Amino acid sequence: MAIIDAWAQHPTVRLLQHEMLDSLRRWTGDTIPTQPPPVSTTLAAMDAGGVDTALISAWYGPEGALISNDEVAGFVAESNGRLVGVASVDLRKPMVAVRELRRAVTELGMKALRIVPWLWGLPPNDRHYYPLYAECVELGIPFCTQVGHTGPLRTSETGRPIPYLDDVALDFPELVIVGGHIGYPWTTEMIAMATKYENIYIDTSAYTIRRYPPELVSYLKSHGRTKVLFGTNYPMIPPRQALAGLDDLDLDAESRDLFLSTNATRIFNLTKSP
Repeated sequence: MAIIDAWAQHPTVRLLQHEMLDSLRRWTGDTIPTQPPPVSTTLAAMDAGGVDTALISAWYGPEGALISNDEVAGFVAESNGRLVGVASVDLRKPMVAVRELRRAVTELGMKALRIVPWLWGLPPNDRHYYPLYAECVELGIPFCTQVGHTGPLRTSETGRPIPYLDDVALDFPELVIVGGHIGYPWTTEMIAMATKYENIYIDTSAYTIRRYPPELVSYLKSHGRTKVLFGTNYPMIPPRQALAGLDDLDLDAESRDLFLSTNATRIFNLTKSP
């Protein structure tokens, strides 16, 4: 069975050296590299965990591009089809951001837009996002965002599903939204949102299987089987570690396939050419 990682990064030194990741380094014990990690390192980590395809994202914040869209496109080109690009943009300049998103999708082949709200200190219902939501709908791509508390030393308020994503879903019913990082400690809010809205989904990135909240596991095994996607948040969590304990979830064959592959294939249109 193919496995698709819905939330990953192939990092640059700029991203890995950023002070916001100091708290994560305390947890993982990782050191800061001085040389750019080769794409082969990410592919080897995927192989070790049995992951066939990973969606890797650009990262833009107030300080600029920590991983640019063009860098992501370069990593994808080196991967022999195993990496899929996800765009990001500078939220402060809405029209520039819209044009950059359009370029990233139509010229670079990106399959989604991801913006991490805590990087900006702006929740998803802020007006700066709204032109981008309209463009996502026109381009036919999902909007991916972080939900739940923030691991780096930044505010967690922007990760609350209600009211922020609730407002967005009401204003843009055609917009496909993928909430990454489960939504903990507001997991039940995120499940409620995914149940309420046809176009809202959850990915499990930043959590190992043994740390999935019980309510998410119950949702994944029942009426939420078409709503949950597997993700790692690599390199913060390697695929092998993220997938450890998969059999303990006791998923039936259909639910397992939907979780690991089919949901992501459908939501990100991975069977279509750029």
